[in-house]
Amino acid sequence: MPEKNPYIVPSGYEVSQKKRADLHGHKPLLVWFTGLSGSGKSTVANRLEMLLHREGINTYHLDGDNLRKGLNKDLGFSNEDRRENIRRIAEVAKLFVDSGSVVTAAFISPFEKDRELVKETIGRNLVLEVFVDCPLEICENRDVKGLYALARKGVIKDFTGIGSLYESPTKPDMVIKTHLNSAEECAQLVLKKVLELIKLPQKNK
Repeated sequence: MPEKNPYIVPSGYEVSQKKRADLHGHKPLLVWFTGLSGSGKSTVANRLEMLLHREGINTYHLDGDNLRKGLNKDLGFSNEDRRENIRRIAEVAKLFVDSGSVVTAAFISPFEKDRELVKETIGRNLVLEVFVDCPLEICENRDVKGLYALARKGVIKDFTGIGSLYESPTKPDMVIKTHLNSAEECAQLVLKKVLELIKLPQKNK
């Protein structure tokens, strides 16, 4: 860890998270989808964002592949790099949540410790952890990106579920099963929960 710079002092903002929430008409939230590659995380997250958008909710979607093409393009797939990947994403998500947005995020995020870091960074009351629980054999049969085949051939090392462990969440806020329900059905289930969580209290008239 680099030494802390005593000359760095965070600035305060006159426009608070609450004021932004009041302006948007809803509370902010991070909806964190975790699960194996091919489990359907991104598909459900994208569908959820569209449903939220139709409800007039201010949203933004964060996706693993997109961020690895920019902000995190210097990172590999060692355990250390995966942890740094999640740490950076948590900081980005924190900014969007502070802006008053509902953020959807789809990341394998295989380690429980790193998912806990996300909650600590954002604030546990502002994170909805959704475990996309899909059996490995079904994810592998889908092999949407052809990654499992490459992992089985040894081309991709330490691939989650094959050469690297995936630690299933022990106490997720929600569990969706994309092998039993359609992406639309799963997104609707999450939508219902999100709308409950972001509803602002009624003002006394």
